Parts: sequence; structure tokens; C-alpha cells
Amino acid sequence: MTQHLPQVRLIARKIHQQLPDCVSLDDLVSNGVLGLLAAIDNFDPSLDVQLATYAERRIRGAILDGLRDTDWAPREVRRRSRLIEAAMWRASRLHGRDATEEEISAELDVPLAEYQKWLTEAQGISLDRMESAAGEKAVAEEFSPSRLLERAELERILAAAIERIPKIERTVLDLYYFEEMNLREIGEVVGMGHSRVAQLRTQAILRLRSHLERVWSSPPAADFRRRIPKTLR
Repeated sequence: MTQHLPQVRLIARKIHQQLPDCVSLDDLVSNGVLGLLAAIDNFDPSLDVQLATYAERRIRGAILDGLRDTDWAPREVRRRSRLIEAAMWRASRLHGRDATEEEISAELDVPLAEYQKWLTEAQGISLDRMESAAGEKAVAEEFSPSRLLERAELERILAAAIERIPKIERTVLDLYYFEEMNLREIGEVVGMGHSRVAQLRTQAILRLRSHLERVWSSPPAADFRRRIPKTLR
């Protein structure tokens, strides 16, 4: 198990970067270790997948489950996050494209500076649905044909949604998730402060969440949606 502990610390640190200072990194690591132990206990070599690949989802899921259990985010922040998603959807329908920050703040009927403050406060909320692992059964089925088919469909829809968002937000997501750069490093690349990069990252994820909420709740997709991991609903 010890050879996989650096993986736990890496995942915990990346999640911790998106959370308020009051959240303990040590607590995230402890929960991640529990996820690692569960992965080792349930790992099936016949799946023809590396343990590290299988464990990553369990580690991340255990950390995020721990965060939800402690309910670290204030209720008002969660409420504002939902208001932003709804405003994004209404504004995009009104303008026929993804809305600008000014249009979203106008839809919320708050000044632009206040809206950006909401984004800063909500930057960790996006973890709840976009990044956490599914439950025990979903993880066990992660590499089954039906799960892979669902994942491919989800990736297709997400890819199409990402193509629609503003270029700077696409760049931030790409550098953060695929190049694995931190917010300060991204800020140096795009010529912005890391706090502004954090706002753009949050805004991009809330756009995707808002889009997925509507896509998966459409009547033809109802049965399919019930089989999607809760964190992507």
C-alpha cells in the first residue's frame, strides 16, 4: 500500500487547492487513505486495468464523501451556486449562446463585482458533482461495457458543451485538468491573477453543470440519467 500513498497525497493536495483554508489537508489525506484501502480490498486484476487507475476514483470519492459529511460549505454559498446555474441557463436561452459575465450578473440582478465575489466563494462547490466518484456499485461497474458506453456518451456531451463556452474558460479548464497546472501557474500563462483564474474556472464548471442538469433531465434521457453517477447530475 505504501507505494500508492503519494497518489493519495497528490489527489488530496489538488482538491485542497480549491477549498477554503479552514479545511484541513491532513483530513483529506486521511479520507483518501480509506479510499485507497477500499480500492485494494476490491481490486479485481481480471479487469485488465492498473490498480493506480482503479484506486484514483476510490481515493477521490472517499475524500469528497468526507467533505460532504462535514458540510464544509455554508448553505448560502450553495444557494448562490444554484442561483448562478439557473441564471446562466436563462441568459443563454435569452441570447442564444453562453452568456457573458455581465449578462449573468444582470440576470441575477446583482452588480458584476458582487457576482464575481459569488464565484470566488463558490469555487469549491463544483467539486460536489463534477469531480467526486460514484457510489460503491458504480465504482465496481466502472469498467463494464455498459458503464464505458455511458461514460463515452457523457464525454461526448461534455465535449460539445465545452466547445461552446468562452475561449478563456476553455483554456483554464484545459490547463487545470489536462496539463495539471495550479491556479498560479495558469495565471502566469494567461496573464491574470490566480484569484481571477479561480473565478473563471468556477464559472466554466457551473456552466457545464447547468448544461448537464438540463440535458440529463430531458424526458428521452430519463432512464439513462438514473444510471449516471450522482455527482454528474
